[in-house]
Amino acid sequence: MAEELIVTSNLTKEERYKELYPQIFALNQGEDDLIASLSNMMSALKYGFGWLWVGVYFVKNSELVLGPFQGPIACTRIQLGRGVSGTAWYKKEAIIVEDVDQFPDHIICNAASKSEIVIPVFNKNGEVAMILDVDSDKLNSFNEIDQKYLTQIIQLIVPLL
Repeated sequence: MAEELIVTSNLTKEERYKELYPQIFALNQGEDDLIASLSNMMSALKYGFGWLWVGVYFVKNSELVLGPFQGPIACTRIQLGRGVSGTAWYKKEAIIVEDVDQFPDHIICNAASKSEIVIPVFNKNGEVAMILDVDSDKLNSFNEIDQKYLTQIIQLIVPLL
């Protein structure tokens, strides 16, 4: 297991993902505990990119329930179809929000959040089991590059679902 994360500061966004992916992969090698794997993954993403908040919500019954995260305290429960995370769960698709203040029904868990990307994670039965949620304190922080690589990274834990 790695004792530190190597993050090169002058890389493009895509280069940074390419640098971090094998390190996150290595962190998860041989670990069969979902919470342990997600905890290290969230830490690596937060440290690697300096986002405001990065974490997951688990689908439990009829709501999303907060799981491992890094950043300020967060909303504990989110209803299906509510806010960005609940909408991504309902639509079963990733959502990129350039300005959260312009998103209908945005839930303010932290007023410093300005943009967001949310990616649903499907279990082996094809059901949404979890939501990856990343917030930035800057407008327009996320794009298709983030969606591509965050989807690849979060897929590392699918065998543990």
